[in-house]
Amino acid sequence: MGGSWSEMRGREVFAVLVLAAHFAPSRGGNRKTQQHKAQLISIHLKATTQLRLCVSVRKVRTNMANRGPAYGLSREVQSKIDKKYDPEVEERLVKWIIAQCGPNVKEPEKDKAGFQKWLKDGCVLCELINSLYGANKPIKAIKTSGMAFKQMEQISMFLKAAESYGVIKTDMFQTVDLYESKDLAAVQRTLLTLGSLAVTKNDGNYKGDPNWFPKKSQENKRDFSEDQLNEGRNVIGLQMGTNRGASQAGMTGYGLPRQIINNP
Repeated sequence: MGGSWSEMRGREVFAVLVLAAHFAPSRGGNRKTQQHKAQLISIHLKATTQLRLCVSVRKVRTNMANRGPAYGLSREVQSKIDKKYDPEVEERLVKWIIAQCGPNVKEPEKDKAGFQKWLKDGCVLCELINSLYGANKPIKAIKTSGMAFKQMEQISMFLKAAESYGVIKTDMFQTVDLYESKDLAAVQRTLLTLGSLAVTKNDGNYKGDPNWFPKKSQENKRDFSEDQLNEGRNVIGLQMGTNRGASQAGMTGYGLPRQIINNP
């Protein structure tokens, strides 16, 4: 017999209920027998409805977890996204995360799938962002869990803490980009931005080689006195145009043709 576990379980319950209804003893006449059979039929209907619901939910979860391959335009778009993933950036990020989090974080397998599996549950990401905050850790509890919603919740907590740290939303990846491996290049960009911010802040919490990430440009504010501002208003910048050095020598009147031969 084919079918899922829930469907087979449903057949067993159905068979038990049918046998119970068929061999149910008569107690006190036809009326009580009919009531007893009616109760069994009601129980059977409720059990069947619940089992059908369980089977449908199981199928939906299976479809969500095991997505088929993409075709056509979707496949072409996903192929272009996958090509943006950089193995050299992956190697640099792994070195930094291990140096930043300490020896408790083990090195992943050296490929794209290993990098995704390493970060998928959110534990390594939460350890990383906590280490950048120093004593004031934003994520209090980090737990290893096999449940999908727990893992996605920890990824969301990392993203929220990274935004508070200074990563702008346009540099942030989405939870599905990592959890479903939709866009691991976006995950790399977020971690690169986070590393650049940590190097730029230079607050003592960054660990590793500072040359792994470029420093972000910082504000260079200038304060001018009132006299300097007034003096600047009297200067005509060359970007706005100037008539200095202008001459009309060699020009002819408007509307005349160009004089090719010079008559002495």
